[in-house]
Amino acid sequence: EKTQGGLYIPDAAKEKPQKGKVEGIGDEVKSVKVGEVVLFDKYSGSKITMEGTEYLILKEEDILGVLTA
Repeated sequence: EKTQGGLYIPDAAKEKPQKGKVEGIGDEVKSVKVGEVVLFDKYSGSKITMEGTEYLILKEEDILGVLTA
């Protein structure tokens, strides 16, 4: 798709961000809190499985935003 400015955007770049609930944070994280829902790119982070539950480990800078109620 071509934008008004003449840029071509591939289909992969049009994907909507993913969202997930913050289950835990490191000591130095300031921008989010446990329990908040955050947005991140589809291919961000590293997936791990602990006790049968899949988690995604993200860097703080990979968080696009925090959803509010």
